[in-house]
Amino acid sequence: MSVVVPLYQKERYVGRTVASVLAQTFTDFELVVLDNACTDGSAEVVRGFADPRIRLERNPETVPVTENFQRAVRHARAPLVKVVNADDLLEPTVLAEQVAVMDADPTLALVSCRHDLVDDDDRVIARGRALRSTDLLGRRDATTVLRRIVRHRGSPIGVPGNMLFRRDAFDAVGGFPDNGYALDVGLAARLVTRGGFFGMPQSLSAFRLASGSISSTARRRNMALQHRFLRELRSEHADVVRRRDVVAGLAREPVTWLRQRIMMVASTDPASVRHRVAAALLTSRRPGPGVAAQRGVANTTMLSR
Repeated sequence: MSVVVPLYQKERYVGRTVASVLAQTFTDFELVVLDNACTDGSAEVVRGFADPRIRLERNPETVPVTENFQRAVRHARAPLVKVVNADDLLEPTVLAEQVAVMDADPTLALVSCRHDLVDDDDRVIARGRALRSTDLLGRRDATTVLRRIVRHRGSPIGVPGNMLFRRDAFDAVGGFPDNGYALDVGLAARLVTRGGFFGMPQSLSAFRLASGSISSTARRRNMALQHRFLRELRSEHADVVRRRDVVAGLAREPVTWLRQRIMMVASTDPASVRHRVAAALLTSRRPGPGVAAQRGVANTTMLSR
């Protein structure tokens, strides 16, 4: 299988990301890192790892984030692919557990798990994010997943590092949508039209809320992109998405706005009072059923985070 890491200006974090991939109990994989013409020391950090499974590729010039993600997957050589943000982390058993699920059911196009939120220093802010609805656990069909996405108005499926998908399904749907906000949920919505979905209750990856990663400008832009994605999704799947799904999603809009606001505050300096208050609000939601105790360590859609 292939793990791909689209890399841009993540010198501070990418070493920990690569180390978490190399620490997998499942060892039969390649790790492809695509350097998006970084100007910091990110590529040098990757070169510092002496592991034959690592392949460092480079774009001759910086391309938009969606294109960099597309190119990263194109470099993958295996039939199963996991995309990991260059500052996120994987739990040591995630590949073993997810490959086993995919091998057991060849009709699946996508498997996803829950994730934790961590700060700059890998300290857990909140556990068991994504797949909070029981209708997304276990094997599910496209209708169930698409309706839940519309009702949720965020990414109930999770962030890229949560997912493992089949390369042939990815190619068949054209890869990631041209929407920087919906890279994760948009891809999931496409993939489930090519096969089944399986949701795992375990929290097997970590999404980093890096200091300053979410600004108020970015939050407003993300909301606009979210609305565009949902309009396009409802139009494309009008035969599946019901009016009551749309109404339920609109009723949840204030929760979407508030959650994004809390995330923005949580991405401030970990030593600040504002950060501690936001982290406490995020932690106040206990993980859903089936989330095991985690080990402490283990920019896309906001609501799943």
